Amino acid sequence: MALLFGYDDGMKTLNATSCYIPAAVMGFVIAAAVAVSAAAATTLVVCAPGYPGSTLEAQPAMDGLADAMVRAAEWPEGSISAAYFESENDGLERIGKVDAGLVLLTLPMYLKHRVDLGLTAHLQVQPTGRTCNESWTLVAGKDLVKVPEDLAGWEILSLAGHAPGFVRGPALGGWGTLSDSTTIIFSGKVLSGLRSASRGEHVALLLDGQQFASLERLPFAKDLEAVYHSPSFPVSLVCSVGNRLKPDRVHELITAFMKLDSDIEAESAMAGVRLERFTEVDPDALEKATTAFDGVTE
Repeated sequence: MALLFGYDDGMKTLNATSCYIPAAVMGFVIAAAVAVSAAAATTLVVCAPGYPGSTLEAQPAMDGLADAMVRAAEWPEGSISAAYFESENDGLERIGKVDAGLVLLTLPMYLKHRVDLGLTAHLQVQPTGRTCNESWTLVAGKDLVKVPEDLAGWEILSLAGHAPGFVRGPALGGWGTLSDSTTIIFSGKVLSGLRSASRGEHVALLLDGQQFASLERLPFAKDLEAVYHSPSFPVSLVCSVGNRLKPDRVHELITAFMKLDSDIEAESAMAGVRLERFTEVDPDALEKATTAFDGVTE
C-alpha cells in the first residue's frame, strides 16, 4: 500500500502557484513532489510461512486487493500496494523496509515477532469458508498418544513449527508441558506426515482448522486420532508496524478493510486472496494466545 502523505496539501500549493512559476522550475517542483510521495509510500506485507503460493504467483491477487483498498479508502489511484511472502525470512526482510507500514500475518508469526517489529493488532481475518477464530489440533497414530509425556522423543510437524513457542504455548499448553526431547519441526508436508503417523511412526502433526477439516477424507483416517484441540484463536491479524503510519492513516485503512466484504466491486479481489472479511480483533482470544506464548521458552 502506498500512502501519499501530504498529497492533498502539496497539490493545493502547486495549483495556487503554478501561474507564477516558469515551466522549467515547475517541472523540478513536480519531480521533487513525486520523489517525496514515493519516499513516503507504504506497503501492506502479507506473510504466511509454509502456506501455498509464491510471491510471484500471488502478485495479481495482491494487486487486486490493493486496488480494492484504494477504492474503499477513496485514495488516489495507485496509492496502495501489497505483496505476499510464503517465507518467514523473506517476509521479515520486506517488513524491515521503512515503507512497510501494515502487515497481515498468521497468528504464530505475529506472536513470534510482535515485540521486535513493534506490531499493533487492529483487525483479524476470516478466510473464505472458515471462521475468524480456529482451534489447532494435534493428530497422531490411533491409541499411541494420551498425555504430553507420550511424545518424548517424537517429532511434531506443523506449519506453526517456525514458532515453537506457539506450539508449546497457545496450541498445546492447555494439554500439558511437552518433553524437552519432543522436536518441533516447521513443515508443510502434511500428507506425508499423516501417512507416517498412520503407520505408527513417532510423528504427530499439529494441524490448523482447514487442515483438520480435510482429515476425514483421507483413506487412512481410521488409523489416526485427534489427541487434543486447542482453544480457538485468531487465524490471522492485520497490524501496524511501529509508528511508520500516522494514526489517522491507520484509521482510514482499517475502516477501508472493514468495508470490503460489503463492496460488490471488491468481491473478486477478496476471492482472489481467499478472504471473506476483516473484523475487529477478539481481545480475549488474542490475550489468551499472547499470555500462553509468553509463558513458555522456545
